[in-house]
Amino acid sequence: MGKLTVGALRAVLVVVLAGTVCVQALMVWALVSGSDPEDGSLPLTSFRVIALLGMVSVQVAGVCVWRLVTMVRRGTVFSHAAFRYVDAVIGAIVAVALLWFAVTALNAPGQREDPGVTVIMGGIAVAILGVALIVLVLRMLLAQAVARDVEASKMQAELDEVV
Repeated sequence: MGKLTVGALRAVLVVVLAGTVCVQALMVWALVSGSDPEDGSLPLTSFRVIALLGMVSVQVAGVCVWRLVTMVRRGTVFSHAAFRYVDAVIGAIVAVALLWFAVTALNAPGQREDPGVTVIMGGIAVAILGVALIVLVLRMLLAQAVARDVEASKMQAELDEVV
């Protein structure tokens, strides 16, 4: 990865992490202070809690991506240590999908006249799960690369002994 790419990715991660922390603080303030009363049309407290948990998932994924980028820059990404970060990213994506399913379920009673919205929202959750599957495939590729790196190191050691 080039320095420009790493810098741009880190800038995006900083903006996302700072933004989610600010929004979380405001949402927690609204929940605790009761300054935003509900009119009963939607269960806003439930939506806010789900949104807070979703932002935590995004933050976990962001921190893990930051760590993986650091490993790439150091040349240590092809190691077993990278798996914990990739697994955490997969877990965060699955958590977001499950939270979106919860939002869909909470929103469904209000969509009785137009159930297509609920179907679309369910489709979005399935698409989010698809992203988790893509990252899982990338994890499998990382596992193959780590295995090949270990094999190459063993072969290099054997070659060094011969020479």
